[in-house]
Parts: sequence; structure tokens; C-alpha cells
Amino acid sequence: MKKILMVAAIGATVLASCGKSEKQVALEKQQALVAYRDSIKLDSFKRAEALAEKQRVEAEHQAELAAARRSAARSYSSSNTVTTSSAGVTNTQAEKKGWSSAAKGTAIGAGVGALTGVLIDKKDGRGAIIGGLTGAGAGYVIGRAEDRKSGRVQKNQ
Repeated sequence: MKKILMVAAIGATVLASCGKSEKQVALEKQQALVAYRDSIKLDSFKRAEALAEKQRVEAEHQAELAAARRSAARSYSSSNTVTTSSAGVTNTQAEKKGWSSAAKGTAIGAGVGALTGVLIDKKDGRGAIIGGLTGAGAGYVIGRAEDRKSGRVQKNQ
């Protein structure tokens, strides 16, 4: 049955193509090429529009981030500066902040780690050194995260 249908389809194709002149076949080929080129152009235009929209959204996002940074920098600098005026001269100095959370965390972690190391391993201070280094590292990581939350340290870009 399949062979009969295939032979009939081939025969119909041959008869259909024989009935057309060479000009009609050439015209149909040209129209098919034009349609194909138009579909490629349309696809490339759609991709270009999508890329332009993505770039526009990214530019808006970057502008919002820049505005937020400027706003944060203004509020950060205005809250941390002391302006003194004597005889018409204005000096702007940064206010001292003290220890950062990272420094505090490092110091506390080193102390607690050293004490824990001495209690666990009592051989010639080896445990104190290992515990102190481990505690200092953990304290620094935790303190640095606190500094980032508070805005004292900005994330790397």
C-alpha cells in the first residue's frame, strides 16, 4: 500500500511539474527564495529588538544602582563628617569610628580559640596556636559579614 501511494505521489509531482513552463518554475523558486530571506530578516530583527530591550533594562538597572550608591555615599559621608568653623575657615574631617566588626571578631575569635585549644590539646602551646588561628579566621569572616551589612565595607564589584 505504501509503495502504491509513493508511486502515485511521485507521478503527481512529475505531471504537475511537466505542466508548468520553465518561467513559472523559475518564478516559484525566486518567490521561495524571497520568502526565505524575509523570514531570516524578520528573525534577525526580532533578535536585535530583544537584545536592545535587554540592554535598555540593564542600563536602567545600572542607573538605579549608581543613584543608590550616590545616595548611600552622601548619607554615609554626611553622617560621618564633623565640620568645624573657626574664623571663617571650614574643615571637614572624618569622624573616628573605632574598631570594625572584622577586627573585633578576629580578636575575640583568636582569644576564644586559643583558650579552647589549650583546654583540648595541652602539649607545648600547640593547641593554643591552632585554636587561635582557627578562631581568628572564623571571627574575621563573621565580622566582615557584619561590616558589609552595616555598610562600613562595600562588596567587591
